[in-house]
Amino acid sequence: MRLVINGTLSLLMLAVCLWLVWPSEEAQAELAAGLRDIDLAAFAPYLAGYVALLAITHFCRAYRWNYLLRPIGAQLSTSRLLAISSVGFMAILALPARLGEFVRPALIRSRGRVTASAALGTVAVERVIDGLLISLFVFATFFAIRGPESPGWMMPTAYAAVGIFAAATVFLSFALKWPERTVHVAVALTLTPRAAPNVARFLRAKLLDLISGFLVLKDVRNLGLFVLWSLGYWAANGLGMWLLARGFDLDLSIVGAYATMGLVAVGITLPNSPGLVGQFQAFTILGLTLFMPTSVAETDGLAYAIALHVVQVIWYLGVGGIALASPYVSFSEVWASRRSVTGGHKEQVPSARARGAAHLGG
Repeated sequence: MRLVINGTLSLLMLAVCLWLVWPSEEAQAELAAGLRDIDLAAFAPYLAGYVALLAITHFCRAYRWNYLLRPIGAQLSTSRLLAISSVGFMAILALPARLGEFVRPALIRSRGRVTASAALGTVAVERVIDGLLISLFVFATFFAIRGPESPGWMMPTAYAAVGIFAAATVFLSFALKWPERTVHVAVALTLTPRAAPNVARFLRAKLLDLISGFLVLKDVRNLGLFVLWSLGYWAANGLGMWLLARGFDLDLSIVGAYATMGLVAVGITLPNSPGLVGQFQAFTILGLTLFMPTSVAETDGLAYAIALHVVQVIWYLGVGGIALASPYVSFSEVWASRRSVTGGHKEQVPSARARGAAHLGG
């Protein structure tokens, strides 16, 4: 049932985004003419530079997870970490409604390093810190360009993004400091303690295990290193977007590139359409309209958004495929990990609870 709901949301997002970005006949003609007029020799250096920055982005995004895994006792070699992360990134792109987020924790679990729930806790921390950083990017860039002619949605979006992810950060900290109380309240809200006591006990153990993945919040050194690598990840990403925009002769400043990147990042945290088709382009164009006429954003800007998306899809599918061919992760492991994703793996609940209490001080 959950997969049906997620799939429906994903297809609905696809339909809405395609409707939003589908160009008019006139815009289609301009877009086709613009693509035909691209000087491939002049464009090639920009594309090569973007791919190089995408490689840096990918490495930073993958390697930083190491600093979230260390506090829960997971020790992976760099090669294995990059392989598992690459497969996970491919799954995030390929699977609908953010279901790919479960693949990395499931693969860690399949290696017997830590439980899937604890590894999923590190991914939750990763998503919240990413959200907080990107919302600060959005807020800072939107604040810098605000003016009387700014669209009405701009600053409320910036304030809402910061508020949501700041609240999530507070929740993580609260859960880490008072895990038993947090889990007790969360389970009580599900009404399972009276209706289904066995389910309530299972949820309690899983949530305690999940919270053990928040341990990095107590580890100042590893948390600081994770944030530094994250800043490198987002810096390379935004710089790559700016560089490729130059290849399309778009008058997009560095501030504009980071603002657009931030808006796209916030937008794709929603239930994603299959492969982010339409969704990626819609939020890219929305960001570009803050810095150039709408007519340009919907033609040359659409070509730019399509190029960004196509290159990223090829990159993540290609690197993920290479990772599957490596000795560090296999397709059979990815297939088996679906059981962890859907709760099929039966973890040792008592030991999970015991380790959660030991790590968190009960």
